[in-house]
Amino acid sequence: MEAVAIDGPAASGKSTVGRDVAERLGFGFLDTGSMYRAAALWAIRRGVDVSDEAGLTALAESVRMDLDGDRLRVDGVDVTDWLRMPNVERNVSAVSAVAGVRRALVPQQRRIAEDMPIVMVGRDIGTVVLADARVKVYLDATVEIRARRRYAEIMGAGMDVDPGHVLWEIARRDRVDAGRADSPLAVAEDAVVIHTNDLDAGEVASRIVDLVEGRQ
Repeated sequence: MEAVAIDGPAASGKSTVGRDVAERLGFGFLDTGSMYRAAALWAIRRGVDVSDEAGLTALAESVRMDLDGDRLRVDGVDVTDWLRMPNVERNVSAVSAVAGVRRALVPQQRRIAEDMPIVMVGRDIGTVVLADARVKVYLDATVEIRARRRYAEIMGAGMDVDPGHVLWEIARRDRVDAGRADSPLAVAEDAVVIHTNDLDAGEVASRIVDLVEGRQ
């Protein structure tokens, strides 16, 4: 399996950096967070309450998710353009914290990785999903820097939001991700930690590409 695992907390730049790395290397790209968003979207559409762990687990076990280029499909339906909807954003943390959902989606993530050389980003890639990945990276930045980046992203998408709320939400996500019982956010023992406070996405991507090429 030819894979690059990139982990890190919310708004650490994983998706932007990972996509850039994948393009430079000619690899596929999967942000596993999109799969948890898709599970949240499907739960909303099917009327499954996000507090119903058994219902969410059954839902996650019943669907098939596939990567089609840069598009994510659930049971053949392209859901990519719906994954950043506000109702999905509000509920994805609760869905992704359900152990049964994670146990259902991890095998699907591994299946996708077996189909192509891939850059995969998330919060448990190097520790759980692709523990045998040749290159593992953990991106980190202060919560203030990450909140500032997320605020700029939201405003750039034409939505208005209070910056204080963005900071609160990022801090809340950190607590949820680090405190969940199943696959908590953690640094893999053999991961290279890159602090991105003073680096732009292109500089971070270049460092990762250098790591990959140095280990070939």
